[in-house]
Amino acid sequence: MHDDRRITEVRLERFVRERITPAIYSRSLPLTLSSWDVPDEPVPALEAMRQDFQPQEHGAPWGKPWGTKWLRVQGEVPEFWGAAPDTTVEVVVDLGFTIEVPGFQCEGIAWRADGSIIKAVSPRNQYIPLKLLGGGMAVDFYVEAAANPDVAQGWTFAATPYGDKSTAGTAPQYRLGNIAIAELNQTVWELQQDIWTLSGLMEQLPWEQPRRHGILRALERMMDLMDPDDVPGTAAAGREALAEVLARPAYASAHQLVATGHAHIDSAWLWPVRETIRKCARTFSNVVALMDEYPDFVFSCSSAQQLAWIKEFYPELFGRIREKVRAGQFVPVGGMWVESDTNMPGGEAMARQFVEGKSFFLDEFGVDCQEAWLPDSFGYSAALPQIVKSAGSKWFLTQKISWNQTNRMPHHTFNWEGIDGTRLFTHFPPVDTYNSELSGRELAHAERNYRDHGRGTVSLVPFGYGDGGGGPTREMLAAAARTADLEGSPKVRIGSAASFFQQAEAEYPSLPVWVGEMYLELHRGTYTSQARTKKGNRRSEHLLREAELWCATAAVRTDSYTYPAAELKRLWRLVLLQQFHDILPGSSIAWVHQDAERNYEAIAVALEVLIAGAAAAVLGTGERTFLLNAAPHPRSGVPALAAAEPAAPALPSRAAAQDGGYVLDNGIVRAVVDADGLITSLKDYASGREAIAPGERGNLLELHRDTPNEWDAWDIDEFYRRNVTPLTSVQCVRLDDDGGGTAVVVERMAGSSAISQRISLAAGSPSLSITTSADWQEREKLLKLGFALDVRADRSAAETQFGHVFRATHTNTSWEAAKFEICAHRWIHVGEPGYGVAVSNSSTYGHDVGRSIREADGGTTTTVRLSLLRAPKFPDPDADRGQHELTVTIRPGADIAGAVQEGYRTNLVPRLVKGGTPVEPLVSVSNAALVVEAVKLAEDGSGDVIVRLYESLGQRSAGRLTANFPVRRVTPVDLLERPAEACGVEPGPDSAELLLRPFQLVTLRLARR
Repeated sequence: MHDDRRITEVRLERFVRERITPAIYSRSLPLTLSSWDVPDEPVPALEAMRQDFQPQEHGAPWGKPWGTKWLRVQGEVPEFWGAAPDTTVEVVVDLGFTIEVPGFQCEGIAWRADGSIIKAVSPRNQYIPLKLLGGGMAVDFYVEAAANPDVAQGWTFAATPYGDKSTAGTAPQYRLGNIAIAELNQTVWELQQDIWTLSGLMEQLPWEQPRRHGILRALERMMDLMDPDDVPGTAAAGREALAEVLARPAYASAHQLVATGHAHIDSAWLWPVRETIRKCARTFSNVVALMDEYPDFVFSCSSAQQLAWIKEFYPELFGRIREKVRAGQFVPVGGMWVESDTNMPGGEAMARQFVEGKSFFLDEFGVDCQEAWLPDSFGYSAALPQIVKSAGSKWFLTQKISWNQTNRMPHHTFNWEGIDGTRLFTHFPPVDTYNSELSGRELAHAERNYRDHGRGTVSLVPFGYGDGGGGPTREMLAAAARTADLEGSPKVRIGSAASFFQQAEAEYPSLPVWVGEMYLELHRGTYTSQARTKKGNRRSEHLLREAELWCATAAVRTDSYTYPAAELKRLWRLVLLQQFHDILPGSSIAWVHQDAERNYEAIAVALEVLIAGAAAAVLGTGERTFLLNAAPHPRSGVPALAAAEPAAPALPSRAAAQDGGYVLDNGIVRAVVDADGLITSLKDYASGREAIAPGERGNLLELHRDTPNEWDAWDIDEFYRRNVTPLTSVQCVRLDDDGGGTAVVVERMAGSSAISQRISLAAGSPSLSITTSADWQEREKLLKLGFALDVRADRSAAETQFGHVFRATHTNTSWEAAKFEICAHRWIHVGEPGYGVAVSNSSTYGHDVGRSIREADGGTTTTVRLSLLRAPKFPDPDADRGQHELTVTIRPGADIAGAVQEGYRTNLVPRLVKGGTPVEPLVSVSNAALVVEAVKLAEDGSGDVIVRLYESLGQRSAGRLTANFPVRRVTPVDLLERPAEACGVEPGPDSAELLLRPFQLVTLRLARR
């Protein structure tokens, strides 16, 4: 037979485009429009409807960037429309959409005159069924149209002015399309779905498979039978021609796919938070409307924050969602406040994501989410398995690792083992998207791509338009119905994520194991972009620690102080929102980061008020100076978690000129700063060993070209290393007159940016501190700060949540080579047996660690560098420009315990307060390896004290936690403060004996008498 396959396929494409699609709506009539343009920010629906609406022309341009136009849509349904058995009447609303980028352009939501939501309209979901408008013959409703600009611009990553209202301009972005009453031919629509499913499947089948040819010939017969001039009249015959190929069952061994509705809505990204709130309303109104039509449809919804917004701003819609949750169709998943970044949030913040998220779902819906749901975060901390399990959950889902540039994960279903040994059942959907349309291409890819065939038979596919929201459509549900049991396709069933995990667990008991972090081999620049946002996050985390500790102390130690639980929860939730995986990583438009920085300042003000009030309550009045030591280690003679008068250091810090530079010495550490402002020597007196490698220098700033191939704010590509300018030229090196001359000030230029560094050595300090102030004016540059150390380290240790992770300093394998930029929290440590160096930071997350062998003496130089600042051009063309202050400390002769201590010292600035009476700590721990991360009052308002601590050194550690206030009992609990088993914890009446495994996390409830 002659091969006419391509001829038939081209014929089909045109037949669908020119005959089938136009015939879906057999007739239509334009509706009457009037409109009102919102002057600035969006207003509530009932307020908008009270405005003066003016006549609106069809086809007119509209919509300044980020503006809102309200349309009133009116008309009458012609008599007898929708009377035929296979027809219904709908309103079609085209706001000027382009079909290519749903979620990244204008969107709208339809409202009834009483202020209730009907459903949304979006590029691939433009219809509103007449029955949702009241069912009568009159049409009268409103559309809130959002003129969100297309910031993505075809993903060219070009600089854009649209990310900031002040630069976005006022030119209309869109032109109104067809807004009409229309009669939908159900048979033609069903035929279109038949064709879409079959043609998509056919394109994925191998040429040699008979099934491919059978589908092609059935589609050919369909076109031959149908009259192109009378598609509605012959659509039934066309469907009949396809019925036999649609009825053929799937292979017995076909892969199974559990399809769960989904709409990954970024809580901020190429739009501000205020627009996300409206995106949630649009998406969720679509979802509940679909559920009314399709009782078997199940939708998985993560992010408690987004539902909290709906409860606050759209209470009527929230009530409808409650009903669908009770019906089992709208399913909360994930149990987190937002789908956060997991690399940079601190341990307590990561725990609170689950505390706040799971508590919200339990309180509002009675649902205890069992899965962590992070399809799009940029890599996954090795501490997550323990945190997830400690929150009472047992499964984990992500998709993002499929974006790896270099290496492919070996499994799709496996056990993930965290830093403490906790294992978590984990699944990567092999469909490799969280925005599936259930197309033939995607379903075939999921089956081909699945790496656990022969052991597992089922995987998950989240379907629905996402990122910018939108969610599932009726077309996707039609595809799911057709592929439930279809030859050549995986078997698709609609279901919940929990039903998938239960099935997968049951069939695959002997899982392979992945140990340690799941590092994303992409988006490494997110550890550095938008430094002010990152600084605000770090500062907020530590202020929250202090506020909770001192407020809890005041509540326990005094009778008159009331613990500010509601205010602390409000502030925590705001911090957690900003840890969303496009805010904290610095990958959003300028508007988002401007909001974040304002929020962080407000958070700081509010927390300082709480801290001051609590301190005044417990210290009383007086003129004695107390150090409020919120750290988990003693400081200046003040016990951990206590307030007392600080002890004076034994030796002062001294500075002296030497060879054009200066020597700093405090009897613990001696540092030499040369005439170029670089550190040529750094010794601790305890070991007497030189930390700086021979012939090398520390405090070296280096400026790199930073032009990634794509994803500017997200990516640092490895080739950045090939273009570097060491900043050795100096404008000034001098002693600082302030502080008794114990600091050296270095001033230099980095391109067009003025940089000043203050190198100081405080009395009694085991570390040298370097505060870098920069007026950063570069574009597409990366600023690194490096220390070349005389240490043979084959691995580095970097703090993560409740512990640390080791990473190789060599590049033996492609997995190691891919980690050329790594994340650390407050500290990073490199060492060899008997000696090490710790480098801590105040707000920096991006690092790199390299090694080289010196020819002169055969020794090893291990270089630790911190990524201080970037200047990407997309999506914020002015990212990071302006003033910055970043502090780094370097501690020679440090072990891991010293690194842990240094991280807290750098981030908890000494807080000196006047008062009358010292304060004993609420709890004491006998072993410094057991680090108290949080002290707070219980969430249930009982007044019980909650203490969270972890083993910090990566070894088995024993100790006792003692309550220094009257308690009835000590009980191990989970993160949600429910009684839980805790290995190695033996509670007593007022204490607990602890024998913890490496990095074990423990939460204790101390019930007060």
